[in-house]
Amino acid sequence: MQPIAYENASAEVRAVFDDIKRTRKVEDVNNFWKYLAHDPRMLKHVWESLKDMMGPGALDPLTKELIYVAVSITNGCDYCMASHTAGARQKWASEEMIREVYAVTGLANMTNRLANAYKVPVDEAFK
Repeated sequence: MQPIAYENASAEVRAVFDDIKRTRKVEDVNNFWKYLAHDPRMLKHVWESLKDMMGPGALDPLTKELIYVAVSITNGCDYCMASHTAGARQKWASEEMIREVYAVTGLANMTNRLANAYKVPVDEAFK
């Protein structure tokens, strides 16, 4: 599969690409969107969902990016980890913050696996 460049995209895909560029104030969309463009319906769905969830809400934008980094580490998605680490840096995350997210994510993955392996029941106090 090859990325779909703007000049080769359908009108439907170009409309989404234009919205991404306008919203993010960028000259071009990144590779993730160019590959999703093979399925215009999914491209639009993912963009609209991301735009909504990463927009204003109860969590600040940096926290949302750091959560995205942690989940990307957990899921083993190098692309998403790189993209959202860059996004966190753009939102003023320090290198110390990023390293701490890596450490907490690694620790959480380890303790989650241990709790699952030992089949630890949830304490009443946590319910």
